[in-house]
Amino acid sequence: MPINRQWLDSGNTAAIVAGTDEVGRGPLAGDVVAAAVILNPKIPITGLADSKKLSPAQRQRCCTQIMENSLAYAVARASVAEIDKLNILQASLLAMWRAVEALTLQPEFVYVDGNRCPRWPYASKAIVRGDSLIAAIAAASVLAKVTRDREMAEMEADYPGYGFAQHKGYPTRAHCMALQQMGPCSIHRKSFKPVADSINLHSRSKTPW
Repeated sequence: MPINRQWLDSGNTAAIVAGTDEVGRGPLAGDVVAAAVILNPKIPITGLADSKKLSPAQRQRCCTQIMENSLAYAVARASVAEIDKLNILQASLLAMWRAVEALTLQPEFVYVDGNRCPRWPYASKAIVRGDSLIAAIAAASVLAKVTRDREMAEMEADYPGYGFAQHKGYPTRAHCMALQQMGPCSIHRKSFKPVADSINLHSRSKTPW
């Protein structure tokens, strides 16, 4: 269901308030994608809610409204290589930092989904489950998820057999089975245990005896 109209950010006195959120911490493959949004207080987003609580069609409708009616929005990411180098938490914070920095209208205050903020110059506050409590964070979560889901579906053509269009890189049973059978591809996160285990398995199978 859509979030209650009494958003926690309704009392914020900053003139320009952004929300940021990331999508893709749990998958075994693909970039982590973040978005930042500055909503127009005069044009509320109909049906806005935490992206995980919306159907794909509802997310798409909200995403269209967000892009058409927000004062500013931006999408950014941290790559698979950066995830493997930094770890997924730091890569997620980096993606959110990049998304906020990319806004054409720079915010006076930023709400961040989660329990910590990136190290940046913005006045900000981290809120656990912020995508259910802060309108701008919810908008960012929708934009990030629609973007990442679309990109992962497109990966199906480049990397057939893994089922990216269905599971979007998350560790479903079908994905893990494909990983065991085929080994990882270039968009798999090598620092994640199931992928590392697959690499070791396929390395041993190729060892001549």
